[in-house]
Amino acid sequence: MKNRFFRVIIVLVLFELGILLVFLPWSTQYWDHNFFLGRYPELIRFLLHPAVRGMISGLGILDIIVAINLLRRAPTPSAQ
Repeated sequence: MKNRFFRVIIVLVLFELGILLVFLPWSTQYWDHNFFLGRYPELIRFLLHPAVRGMISGLGILDIIVAINLLRRAPTPSAQ
């Protein structure tokens, strides 16, 4: 029972993190005006580059795929 609970928590965290990483880099409200860009202006050219945003979105898609694969995989029998 405990194994199933942790598995559900891991799947939810991976899925939510994936959704966040897919959409957050393309949100101008949050991505273009954040703490790091105000504190370290030399990061502006790097963090606002479309390729960097695409890589971060790709990590989000990878998180979603891992979460889906964890759901599809049969649970291992627990040792008693």
